[in-house]
Amino acid sequence: MTLNFHKMNGAGNDFVVIDNRDLDIELSKEQIAKLCDRQRGVGADGLLAVEPAEKGADYKFRYYNADGGEAEMCGNGARCFGKYTARISGEGTELVTFETIAGTLSATMIGDDVKIAMSDPFDLEMNADLQIEGLDAPIHVLNTGVPHAVVFVDDLESLDIVKYGAAIRYHSHFAPAGTNVNFVSIHDEKHIAIRTYERGVEGETLACGTGMTACALIHHLRTRAASPINVDVEGGDTLEIGFSADESDFTEVTLTGPADFVFIGQIQI
Repeated sequence: MTLNFHKMNGAGNDFVVIDNRDLDIELSKEQIAKLCDRQRGVGADGLLAVEPAEKGADYKFRYYNADGGEAEMCGNGARCFGKYTARISGEGTELVTFETIAGTLSATMIGDDVKIAMSDPFDLEMNADLQIEGLDAPIHVLNTGVPHAVVFVDDLESLDIVKYGAAIRYHSHFAPAGTNVNFVSIHDEKHIAIRTYERGVEGETLACGTGMTACALIHHLRTRAASPINVDVEGGDTLEIGFSADESDFTEVTLTGPADFVFIGQIQI
C-alpha cells in the first residue's frame, strides 16, 4: 500500500498527517509505530488522521502516539490538524471545528499561528500524595485533554527529564494508563518554561500543547498569575495560554502557537 501523507510541526512536536475522510486507510498499531520511527519510517512524535465528523463538527480528529496507541488529544497536534483541515476546506477558511475523544474543539487561523479553543480541564489534584526518590518537589495533576503531572523545579536545564519523567509516568498513582510529565521553571509571573516527558513517546519531546496548558493553569493556581501566560518550550518557541478562572475551575482555555507544513510524501507500508 502506498500512503500519501503530510509532515507537520507544531513548536517542535512533529506529526505524520493523513487524509482519511473516505475511511479507506486502516493502519495497525505496528504500522503507525513504524511510520513514526525515526530510523525506519517517516519519523514523528505521533500520527494525525482526518476522518469524517459524526456529531456535527467539520471533521473528526484521531491522534496516535509514536508507539501506535491512540490518545484522547494533543494540543500541538490540534493546531497542526486545524491548519491542515483549514487548507483542505478551501482558500479563506479561518475557523474549523473537530471532534476529539476529549470533546469538540475549534481552531482559528491567526496569521501563521493557530488558536485552539480547548476543552475544560478536570481531575485537578494539587500536591498529590506521592513521592519520587531524588525529587524534592510537590507533584500536581491536571487533565487538559490527556492526563498531566506538573512539577516546579529550580534548575530545569540540568534535570534528568527521562529519569524523573519515567518514574512519575509509571508511578502506581497513575496506573494503569500512566501520565505525561512536565517540569517547570518560572521566568516571571506571566512567563514560564517547561520540559515534557510524553507518555507513548517514552522520552522527552520538544513541546507538548496539553502539557504547557496544564503547566500554565497550575502556575495560576500557585501564584494567581493573570491570563494570558507565555510558555517557553524546549523546541525554542513561546506559546500563549489564555483562560478564565473561578477559584480552581477553568473555562475558555485557549492555546495559541505555530503550526507548520514541513513536506509532502509517499511511503510504502
